[in-house]
Amino acid sequence: MQDTITSLINPADQRGKYLETEELEKLRRYFQSGELRVKAASAISNNAANIIREAVANSLLYGDITCPGGNMYPTRRYAACIRDLTLFLRYATYAMLAADPSILDERVLDGLKETYDSLGVPIQPTIQAIQAMKEVTTRLVGAEAGGEIGMYFDHICNGLS
Repeated sequence: MQDTITSLINPADQRGKYLETEELEKLRRYFQSGELRVKAASAISNNAANIIREAVANSLLYGDITCPGGNMYPTRRYAACIRDLTLFLRYATYAMLAADPSILDERVLDGLKETYDSLGVPIQPTIQAIQAMKEVTTRLVGAEAGGEIGMYFDHICNGLS
């Protein structure tokens, strides 16, 4: 994982050059949106359990997946689903703070789809739960910050598709 600063400075340093106008503009935008991202991360951190609970209620609880024979039954499978959604939320928050999706690729998505397929975890309901998390989080942090973190939820969904 690299934050935006490191991802811009390291290549310039390897070239032995100063940052160019386009790179400096990216840094300006990163710093300008920093307060928004930090406030959103704080709100997400303080409300993580509620975000997960509401997202599950909005996307998973009332379908066949929670009934006997469903993939969130028994309690052990339900707990694993909640654990995964919690990790997705946490890493999406990290990615938003860094303004870099690479942490999602490295620590969440690398091999996840294949693992889920081998364990019989249904991908579509997982994606629905992540989309529900995106909606709940956006309501919590507001449209602008929701758009910021929404990109990272979308990145996870695309990686699972």
